[in-house]
Amino acid sequence: MNRFASIAKYTVMTVLAVISIIPILWMISGSLRPYEELFKYSSSLNIHLFVPVQPTLANFKEVIFSEGNPFLRYIANTLFVAGIVTLLVLLVNSMSAFAFAKLRFRGKAVVFALFMSAMIIPGEVTLVPNYLLMNYFGWLNSYKALVIPSMLSVFGIFLLRQFFAEIPDEILEAAKIDGASMPRTFSSIVLPAAVPPMITLALMTFLGNWDSYLWPLIVINDEKKQMIQVAIATFSSVEGTDWSKILAASTISTVPILILFLFLQRYYIQGITMSGVKG
Repeated sequence: MNRFASIAKYTVMTVLAVISIIPILWMISGSLRPYEELFKYSSSLNIHLFVPVQPTLANFKEVIFSEGNPFLRYIANTLFVAGIVTLLVLLVNSMSAFAFAKLRFRGKAVVFALFMSAMIIPGEVTLVPNYLLMNYFGWLNSYKALVIPSMLSVFGIFLLRQFFAEIPDEILEAAKIDGASMPRTFSSIVLPAAVPPMITLALMTFLGNWDSYLWPLIVINDEKKQMIQVAIATFSSVEGTDWSKILAASTISTVPILILFLFLQRYYIQGITMSGVKG
């Protein structure tokens, strides 16, 4: 019975994996096709659904070396913003989570409840207030409007707090007795033990900012400062949609995320599944 259940489980997992990867394979295949061939085999079940008849790299060449649409600059902009936001999120939210988990101060439960209640508020609801706030500070059309509002992650605080709460108080007390200050204890003891959840939060934050579309579209008007997802959308206009270039640009934008997950997937899984410190 256990063997049958194991076979059934892996069969279901394999089917789900194949279903998940089919759109990615079609995207890569479409990026290597000339436009006139793109939808020619989309309704037929044969090898040419995923294998181009006349493979070409022209789409990538036109996307990367376009003078009117400097795609490499957009990638650099997005890497810069996503990287800065990720570092700030790890710094700010780890300290906040540690305070909620281990420090004692008046009104902690109420403040934490207010933070958690923010998780149920859709991001679209706060678009207009945030836009007005950025306009008041004079941050529109600057990276400040992309970085500063994204520094705080309520989910990140919740994720790290759950981990920090499981750290034995005896370890912190021992460090205090040895003369370590609270910042020293946090940086030398707490953070090294929290590598898996920190990497999990970093991946989620980086991916969220890499795929961000609506907020950069609203607050950034200078094309030289624009983000990659907004740049991909520019291949679609009232004159038509160049799907070959969109697929090529989407394939390029997927590569950094795949590389990150390839090297950090082990820590990502640990960060999701771990609930405390053992030992």
